[in-house]
Amino acid sequence: MKVASIDQGTTSTKGLLVGDAGEEETVGAVRHRQILPRSGWVEHDATELLENVRALINEGAASGAKGVALANQGETVVAWDRDSGAPLANAIVWQDQRTEAEVAALAEAGKGETVRALSGVPLDPYFSASKLRWMLDHVEGAAELARRGRLGLGTSDSFFIERLTGRYVTDVTTASRTSLMNLDRYAWDPALCDVFGVPMELLPEIVAGDEPVGMVTTPSGPLPLLASVVDQVAALYGHGCRSPGEGKVTVGTGAFALMLTGFERPVGLGDGIVPTAAWPTAKGRAYAADGGVYTAAAAVEWLMRIGLLASLDEIGALSGPSAASRDLFFVPALAGLACPHWDRSAAGLFIGMDTATSREDLVKAVLEGVAFRIAEVVETLGFARDAAISVDGGLTRSAYFMRFLSGISGRPLIGRGEAEVTALGAAHLAQAIAGGRDLSEPAAGSILPLAAIRPEFEGRAAAALRGRFAEALSRSKGWRR
Repeated sequence: MKVASIDQGTTSTKGLLVGDAGEEETVGAVRHRQILPRSGWVEHDATELLENVRALINEGAASGAKGVALANQGETVVAWDRDSGAPLANAIVWQDQRTEAEVAALAEAGKGETVRALSGVPLDPYFSASKLRWMLDHVEGAAELARRGRLGLGTSDSFFIERLTGRYVTDVTTASRTSLMNLDRYAWDPALCDVFGVPMELLPEIVAGDEPVGMVTTPSGPLPLLASVVDQVAALYGHGCRSPGEGKVTVGTGAFALMLTGFERPVGLGDGIVPTAAWPTAKGRAYAADGGVYTAAAAVEWLMRIGLLASLDEIGALSGPSAASRDLFFVPALAGLACPHWDRSAAGLFIGMDTATSREDLVKAVLEGVAFRIAEVVETLGFARDAAISVDGGLTRSAYFMRFLSGISGRPLIGRGEAEVTALGAAHLAQAIAGGRDLSEPAAGSILPLAAIRPEFEGRAAAALRGRFAEALSRSKGWRR
């Protein structure tokens, strides 16, 4: 079945047509506005996102698609009037930090262990629950619509799905990123909803992700929405990971490493690692260990915004000695630190500058800082040193970044080039569901590995640089009060 697969991401919405034999055709890509009302706040226009999703689905349908797949941003949330379909305010994006004080108060009250035990995730504004409560408290009309039974309150996928199909649902993989779903039961948890003050009856139904979600109306006729899945799990599937121990790294706005752990909720994960639900299989639901870096390509976007980088072409032309080799480091904590630190008080930091430091040195240091953080997450998750890590995302187009990441992590990398791996993974899930196949089976026409990039650093040299970066990172902690 030819599938129109839509990846609704942080900076753009992309469409991909995928045929039964694995043939791919780009449908289009549409960027949307990044709304930054104040420091630490990140918003999107939910109506703009929906229009972009709908337009790409319609284009796919006109090109012969027989089904739809949808990957979503994850922790981004929307409040809307379910009768009119109108959002009550901008979507609050996963990067947003406005609920830091509320989350800190919950931690001070000793709620962290309850949240982690039931949901698997740490207390952090990154996850959806505190943002949903914020909307109830601060978005005009939300409380009144809740009293009248008309409030839609959920992650962005539930908004898209209801407006496209009429069903008020989300899927397990996305719900597991909210802090409100019991990771053992795949259901909203009353105790978690009580911790965050989110009435459970307002939330969308959780569906298992092993059957079509609903029907989407298009000018070319109705199409089944075969799969809806959180973006990083879609990417994991798109990389062809099917067995425990296999994993990937996606370097997008943030950087996210996921590794399959097995078919039962993982136990004994190291501090700072997040267990997350993946796809259902004949052996049970697959689970993954997840480690994130809040700021990756977002740091490059920041360089462009402040004028230190003229265009992305410049990072493709970087060469020569690393900034780290000259004791210049950048800690990419522009939104705090995620895995394994979970420290929102950390701040972005350049350290080691002198009068000889050039603009190119600073650009290199930013790319290297992202690579250092990814290497730290990869080490924390326990990726095997003798196995190549599959990597995708915009920054992987920089040969300088890829060489440095391979060297500093001590692991070979397989770059996926221009492949839209998230959309591809969602399409492969949709095709398996449509065909009634076990989702643990490899997809037909999976993307072919490119040549592996092998570490260039001598092991002790890499360890010394990682140690020096760790010193810089320690100085970034605790800066924001």
